[in-house]
Amino acid sequence: MIAFRIFLVGFLIALSAYSAVAIANQGWNLFPFFFGDMAAMNWAGQFNFDFMGFLFLSATWTMWRNQFSVQGTLLGVLAFFGGMMFLSIYLLYLSFHCDGQMRKILLGNRAEEGAGT
Repeated sequence: MIAFRIFLVGFLIALSAYSAVAIANQGWNLFPFFFGDMAAMNWAGQFNFDFMGFLFLSATWTMWRNQFSVQGTLLGVLAFFGGMMFLSIYLLYLSFHCDGQMRKILLGNRAEEGAGT
């Protein structure tokens, strides 16, 4: 669990630094770049489309883990738009909140119920 937490903190720091440079160079509005590459049908667009699938998966898992509650849905929206910036913080929080038990981190209340579905 320590290695997992170190990874999350390290990636969060690196991503924050990279994001700060990107924002300084190109501003806050990433949507024209993100969707512009997809509209161009190039490799950068293919990567963005693939990445958007991971964002959707992350958001869906976050909502499912929280049993599609209002809070879970709001967290899912944050997961979709926040990407790894959100997910690293959320998983770091869960790693402490769930006492480092990966089953609880991944399944939420479902881990206590004994059902993985």
